[in-house]
Amino acid sequence: MDILIAVLSGLLIGAGAYLMMSGKTLPYLFGLTMISNAANLIIFDSGRLTYGAPPLVPEGAKTVEGAANALPQALILTAIVIGFGLLVFALTLAYRSYLELRTIWMDDMREAEPVDRSAE
Repeated sequence: MDILIAVLSGLLIGAGAYLMMSGKTLPYLFGLTMISNAANLIIFDSGRLTYGAPPLVPEGAKTVEGAANALPQALILTAIVIGFGLLVFALTLAYRSYLELRTIWMDDMREAEPVDRSAE
């Protein structure tokens, strides 16, 4: 199962990088989200996948053999919430920039930058 998650994470990173190099704002944001999800999968896999074993320590025991680590799961839950908030903010920003500039191409958005007159 670890190999499957590693391959899936690699595919998500590759597809996300491909989308980020497209030069458009929406594919860039979706690629960023895919890379974020791949990082979450890698962190989740580091906590060991166990079936039917809760991450609880019985009373009097110091450790549990073969139980999943709860810390990566808690970190991923936080990362998912933060990633969703970032995606919603970035989508709103992309929509607003499209309304102002009438383009989704990042190179065309450079026209909105102020001209540096100090070099002349």
